[in-house]
Amino acid sequence: MTLSRRIASETIATALLLAAVVGSGIMGERLAAGNTAVALLANTLATGAALVALILTFGPISGAHMNPAVTLAAASQGELPWREVPAYIGAQIVGAFAGVAVVHLMFGLSVFFASQHARAGYAQIFSEFVATFGLLAVIWGVVRTRPQSAAYAVAAFITAACWFTSSTSFANPAVTLARSMSDTFVGIKPVDVPGFIVGELVGAAAATLLFRWLNLHKQHE
Repeated sequence: MTLSRRIASETIATALLLAAVVGSGIMGERLAAGNTAVALLANTLATGAALVALILTFGPISGAHMNPAVTLAAASQGELPWREVPAYIGAQIVGAFAGVAVVHLMFGLSVFFASQHARAGYAQIFSEFVATFGLLAVIWGVVRTRPQSAAYAVAAFITAACWFTSSTSFANPAVTLARSMSDTFVGIKPVDVPGFIVGELVGAAAATLLFRWLNLHKQHE
């Protein structure tokens, strides 16, 4: 598959992921009549369902990373050439912002408007570390052994992590950046973005190193 087609795949997949995340957040909040738990449930279920569909659809084309942390981890393990990483990450970021813009237009909002939703503090940053560590652990643990189950495993983990982390599991630097431009239920203040991204990248690196060690240990048994 040519790089241009894989980049198009990553752009579209990430845009549709953000459309699902942000759109379901807006719809959930509007219909929940102030019940935050119901709004989060709606947002979580839609996100998980979209992940299954998108990974199954775009996975055979580009791998359906939709996440710079996943792309960097894949490159570090020889799963993707480093020379292709900038194109992948650029496509993911462009796609993420495009997805936000599309949703805002669908709901009659400004194309972009900075979020005022504070998500600050070490607890939330640590939550992003845990969420992204778990995501990469699932990816490394499932993709190589049961690739046909990867879409369901990833979606199941993210759905659960939305509830067991205080940050509601962004686990994706491109998603984090784009959600800073949506002052909606799923938004994050731009000033809080760097902490989230650091937590996500460190979590991804930790899981990748752990599974590299586990696999090497397994090979020597």
